[in-house]
Amino acid sequence: MSSFRKALKSRQKNHHERSQVSTAKHLGLLEKKKDYKLRADDYHKKQNTLSALRKKALEKNPDEFYFKMISSQLKDGVHVGKKSNEEVEVTEEQKKVMRTQDIKYVEMKRVAEAKKIERLKGQLHLLDADSKQKNSHTFFVDSKKEVQSFDLANHLNTAPELVDRVYNRPTLQTLETKSIQGAVEPHSMEKLARQRKHQYKILSQRIDREKKMFVISQKIQTRKDLQDKNKKVKVKKETPNAAAIYKFEAKRKR
Repeated sequence: MSSFRKALKSRQKNHHERSQVSTAKHLGLLEKKKDYKLRADDYHKKQNTLSALRKKALEKNPDEFYFKMISSQLKDGVHVGKKSNEEVEVTEEQKKVMRTQDIKYVEMKRVAEAKKIERLKGQLHLLDADSKQKNSHTFFVDSKKEVQSFDLANHLNTAPELVDRVYNRPTLQTLETKSIQGAVEPHSMEKLARQRKHQYKILSQRIDREKKMFVISQKIQTRKDLQDKNKKVKVKKETPNAAAIYKFEAKRKR
């Protein structure tokens, strides 16, 4: 009898659900029971959610108040906490560096920038930089008449064309006895001036980069110090140009 049942099962056909009839193909795929079940479950879930929300709205206390009601706002359909005017967060660039780089790496890059700045300063001497404070040179004379007839080029013993220079201002005797070295033609002098201006621009960018690296390293160090369990009080808030300052409680080491 058991062998007959096995033989009967082997000849059984797999019964599949029918597909969409050819006359109704324009209606799309024929919905099966499992598709209906998914659709029905989703529908009932949404109806239950709506019922729960209606019940919550009916039972809500009209005098109910939460501080989030005034400290949040809608942004792209999502409630986001408002930022106070005094609160200044870290800039996006600083956040990116602080998440990806360690304080040792940031400090290493800052020291490298500082060395490059010193090297550039040594080459340029900052003699004709725009940001350099202008020096003043006072000449004393005995009478007002000498003030009116005062000739700066004659007093400095140099050519009138070189009076405005703050460096490389040879005297008339030097100009007569020695030959001029370096660029003399206007085209060459303009080229050198452009190169010098470009170098000053690079120097300014490196100084700004070094300052940013210093601020980032300070902020990373502050966040590491805050992991300490000692009591602390914030003295100064964090700004994009400076790290927050905390005062820690003195703890005696044993």
